[in-house]
Amino acid sequence: MSYSIVWFKRDLRIHDHLALHTAAAHGQVLCIYVIEPRIWGHADAANQHYQFVLESLRELYTALRQSGGQLHVLTGDVPKVFQQLYAALPFHSIYSHEETGNALTYQRDLALGRWCRQQQVTWQEFPQFGVVRRLASRNAWHTHWDAHVQQPCLPVPLLNSESFVTFPLDQQRPPAPLELGLQLIDPPRRQSGGRAAGVAVLESFLSDRSNQYRGGISSPLSAPTACSRLSPYLAYGCLSLREIVQATLKQSAQLPVTASRQKQGLSAFISRLYWHCHFIQKLESEPELEYRNLHRGYDGLREHDWNPDHFAALTTARTGWPLVDACVVMLRETGWLNFRMRAMLVSVAAYPLWLDWRPVGHWLARQFLDYEPGIHWSQMQMQSGTTGINIPRIYNPIKQAMDHDPQGRFVRHWLPAMRRVPDSWLFEPWRMPPEMQANCGITVGEDIPMPVVDLEQATRAAKARLFALRGQPAVKSAKAAIVEKHGSRKKSQPHSKRKQTSTKKSPQLSWEF
Repeated sequence: MSYSIVWFKRDLRIHDHLALHTAAAHGQVLCIYVIEPRIWGHADAANQHYQFVLESLRELYTALRQSGGQLHVLTGDVPKVFQQLYAALPFHSIYSHEETGNALTYQRDLALGRWCRQQQVTWQEFPQFGVVRRLASRNAWHTHWDAHVQQPCLPVPLLNSESFVTFPLDQQRPPAPLELGLQLIDPPRRQSGGRAAGVAVLESFLSDRSNQYRGGISSPLSAPTACSRLSPYLAYGCLSLREIVQATLKQSAQLPVTASRQKQGLSAFISRLYWHCHFIQKLESEPELEYRNLHRGYDGLREHDWNPDHFAALTTARTGWPLVDACVVMLRETGWLNFRMRAMLVSVAAYPLWLDWRPVGHWLARQFLDYEPGIHWSQMQMQSGTTGINIPRIYNPIKQAMDHDPQGRFVRHWLPAMRRVPDSWLFEPWRMPPEMQANCGITVGEDIPMPVVDLEQATRAAKARLFALRGQPAVKSAKAAIVEKHGSRKKSQPHSKRKQTSTKKSPQLSWEF
């Protein structure tokens, strides 16, 4: 018997699935997903990710059953799983989508590649996003992105029971979270997994919510509905990048001329999808970006000054800055936060709290349901000032609150104690006189924490250290090579009508969209 394997990874759908489509055209297939204890035990994995994947797998299982096939969910290290399958019934090919994941998935893929060569098994991978393997130069990268999203979306392949190999595999129960070393924490208000949920979110955004996109995605008050909320469905492949781009362009073309605000929102959204791949390409081209400074001249900047009390204050929503603490509580409850507030959290961690980006990044990876390694680690370094090529963005949490939550609706929603604080003390409640605290029934230091550091002094000291390093000749001279490898490029207007972007200033909105 001759057959091939379709290995589902972060592409949990059968629509626009080039690996499945190609494999089905070449004979019988066996569809598998592998739960990898080593990957799920890493510091960036969380139970909410696992539950989202399980929900998506259940829907994928049903979709394949309706086509006469079956999804086999296996557990173990990937090379060993493939070896066991091959020993029981040899196969000739593996089909899958490319993945730009963390260092463990990268090493796993290298190991599987070695196994395939030893067994003379063909492993064919297909692009999942507009990301290019072994990219020689950034100069024409945008043409690859354009070509990827312009290709027609593939229909669900014509499958039936004869399309699938009959394989006597024992159906395994997916491991419980604790068996994988995952804490049982699962945000009660997170988004549900699966393609059906993703399609519903896409349709609601295109038909209605995109009207709020321009001007609505910065404030934590409006962002939950103004943002597309598609990031987790793209991160786990419930929807394809191509179908989202094409559906967005189609919707924009159908809108009347008078719907200019919504058209602008959809155009801006397309631009964010472009930057989504731009940042993933950085990790694809330089996998070390996950765990070492992009600019090596910044080695030692914060690594040796770790303050566990500062980290504990951040992660337990006890920094004393209301907007920061409210954002942490929202993350805990929903698994989501808009870009500006994500950037503010990292900025607060990196500058006044002076925390190294790596452990902060692992904590935030577990908080973000839509954790996408390529975007995440690029943004962690950019917002922490260690890329060496981006202008440091140092967010003042008090000013951000004044700009984006001036009536305190957001902080009062997520921090009940703030509901008793008068408007005049909303942004700096720790300055309330004792008699005012007594009148409000608030005790600063108990009900509301004192700021963990003096914001102005700590930020000034952090800036001094960062800019002293940036000014050193050796650090300045190393920027050119980083820009050449990772910087964006000016280009002519493409079909998606995105604006030109210089190599010196990266976009502010790409962590989520």
